[in-house]
Amino acid sequence: MNKSDLIDRIAESADISRACATRALDAALSGIVGALSKGDPVSIAGFGTFSVKHRPARTGRNPRTNEEIEIAASNAPGFKAGKAFKDAVN
Repeated sequence: MNKSDLIDRIAESADISRACATRALDAALSGIVGALSKGDPVSIAGFGTFSVKHRPARTGRNPRTNEEIEIAASNAPGFKAGKAFKDAVN
């Protein structure tokens, strides 16, 4: 399923226009991204929790030359599925 398919499913199940479903999905996604960019976790009961995970700086290897390289520290988005979501999938 891609974003367009998800928009169609939202529009159908909520009985709203495709344009309204697009705006609703975009608003939800931008809200999640905005909160994560501030470092705040986003928890949706029954679905899961989005969070920011810090990756520390580390030393890696260039596979071509076998030289050691420094990999900078970074932040990465993470998701942990809630119990109801896990149960629905299994």
